[in-house]
Parts: sequence; C-alpha cells; structure tokens
Amino acid sequence: MNRNYNQMALALKALSDPNRLVIIDYLVEGEQCACKILEQLHITQPTLSHHMRILCETDLVHCRREGKWMHYSLNGVKFQELRELLEPYSATEYASDAGCCS
Repeated sequence: MNRNYNQMALALKALSDPNRLVIIDYLVEGEQCACKILEQLHITQPTLSHHMRILCETDLVHCRREGKWMHYSLNGVKFQELRELLEPYSATEYASDAGCCS
C-alpha cells in the first residue's frame, strides 16, 4: 500500500462538517460560482471562504478565479482515492481468523 494516510485523514476530517458536505453535494452538479453556493447555504461570505479554503487545501475541491468570483469544482481523482481507501471496509461480511486468540 502506497497511501498517504495523513492526507487521507485530513480529507476525511474536512468532510466531517455538515456545511462542507452540503457544498460537496451541490458541487456534484458541476462547477459552481461562490455566489450560487452562498445562496444555497445561507451563510456569510467569510464563512463560505473558510469552508472552501479547507476543501481546497485538502485537494477535494479545485478553485479558479473568474473576475471577482471564485468558481469551485470537485476533484474526482481525490474522491476516487478516498473510495479506494474505504472500499475494503464496505463488505457486509469480513473474514475472521478463528484461530487467533482462541
């Protein structure tokens, strides 16, 4: 396994905030301007900037400036990495080693 668990942990921590989950859910529809995200969340611009800074620093979201507005989109590669990290834990049954500590 060649994963950076520290980076993955930071990304998962970034996703642990309800407002950031709403932002991610909104960005699934495609790139969005900060003004549109503000309309959806009913939060202040500084609060949105705080959440977006965290999402961008953890590489979950890409940002680009257009005029005075920032536009945000999901980083599909990062979400695929998170999916690959969590996928082994999604099995309904796990193999057990009955011989251990019995």
